[in-house]
Amino acid sequence: MNTDVVLTCALTGAGDTSSKSEHVPVTPERIAASAIEAANAGASAVHVHVRDVKTGKGSRDPAHFREVVDRIRESGVDIVLNLTVGMGAQIQMGELDPRVWGGETDLVPAEERFRHIVELKPEICTLDCGSMNFGEDTVVVNRLMDLRWMALRAKELGVKPELEVFDMGQIQHALALIREGLVDTPPLFQFCLDIASGAPATAEAIIAMRSMLPPGANWAAFGISRSQMPMVALAMLLGGHVRVGLEDSLYLSRGVLATNAQLVAKARRIVEELGGQVLCPAGAREKLSLKKQW
Repeated sequence: MNTDVVLTCALTGAGDTSSKSEHVPVTPERIAASAIEAANAGASAVHVHVRDVKTGKGSRDPAHFREVVDRIRESGVDIVLNLTVGMGAQIQMGELDPRVWGGETDLVPAEERFRHIVELKPEICTLDCGSMNFGEDTVVVNRLMDLRWMALRAKELGVKPELEVFDMGQIQHALALIREGLVDTPPLFQFCLDIASGAPATAEAIIAMRSMLPPGANWAAFGISRSQMPMVALAMLLGGHVRVGLEDSLYLSRGVLATNAQLVAKARRIVEELGGQVLCPAGAREKLSLKKQW
């Protein structure tokens, strides 16, 4: 069991959720405010996506990331910053002809996906370690050559990649990056569970994925929707860190819409009821071997 737990709050994501709950932050101002609220509720870190302020859809606009990060840093609230680089890898394919790309396609070079990381230098950036299906007509593409480029760039910047893995094949990709010296030790893995086409949110899946990690690796796990809070307890009991937030589930309990701060507070209670503690940001940096960049 892990009794010194890094608790990450995934604030907003990129899914079609802003129309389903008024608590999902859309504007940079609200995303930053939600990060500060999560920090005050006890989060060790926040995982940051940004959204188009007019449509509410996921965005990779560096100006939005800059505003979110500036607002958090200027607030004086200490929190570990984890910025996504997952956007810009999506292909929506035509129903009858997969060679016809739909309007939701957003596929750009790795360098474009990494612009805000170069500019803002957070402590952590996510690195989705493989390609997979999302929904009926959408594929997210993460080529190994792009992963190598982004891992090396992160290393040069002193930013730790959070190696997001949705199945055991993606762990194989992450291990290749580590063997090639593109990821500093100790590596940080995030097991993303219960997503369609990925690993299920079960103890068996976590144990199998954990068994593949190199000695000394740090890891966390999260589940989406109703598996979110069970995975908090299970990940901790199996030796990992945890993640909650509106990116992964909109509900505090059955039929009750949540805020990010409420999800953090509930996860913290679970950790403490099980005999652990949630690390402060400084403790999380030490635990994960992070470099504070500001």
